[in-house]
Amino acid sequence: MSKSLKRVRAALKAAGLPDDIHETGGARTAQMAADAVNCTLDQIAKSIIFCGLNSGNAILFLTAGGNQVDPVKASAVAGEPLGKADAVLVRQQTGFAIGGVSPVGHTSPTVAFLDPRLLQFDLVWAAAGTPNHVFSINPQLLPGLTGAKQADFTE
Repeated sequence: MSKSLKRVRAALKAAGLPDDIHETGGARTAQMAADAVNCTLDQIAKSIIFCGLNSGNAILFLTAGGNQVDPVKASAVAGEPLGKADAVLVRQQTGFAIGGVSPVGHTSPTVAFLDPRLLQFDLVWAAAGTPNHVFSINPQLLPGLTGAKQADFTE
């Protein structure tokens, strides 16, 4: 088991949540992940990381699988201009590789924002630290676990 997957499992257990992690067989898209766990596309909680151009910090946007982050809205929400986060920044500041960024288990605190669309479901699925694993969670728990603030940042 990878270190990243172990960190996610430990974060879920520490929060008193089940660590029910599923293998997706290498889902490279949100639709592939949805198909792997038999849910709707919007029940996939994508972890999109941008780099704050003033702060240099990774900023996490948790969005429904069918939604796209609007860079202008996201910059306004973050309070600074945003740019693309490269693999080095993502790994250094979250502890995860691109494609497997989980909303929980980061190695350092990350500013996070939550797409309100996710809150319309009883259950959503998020990356569990690898591109091949996801976990399910009640989305109402995500703000408390991640510190994510609900915001309008999608197209």
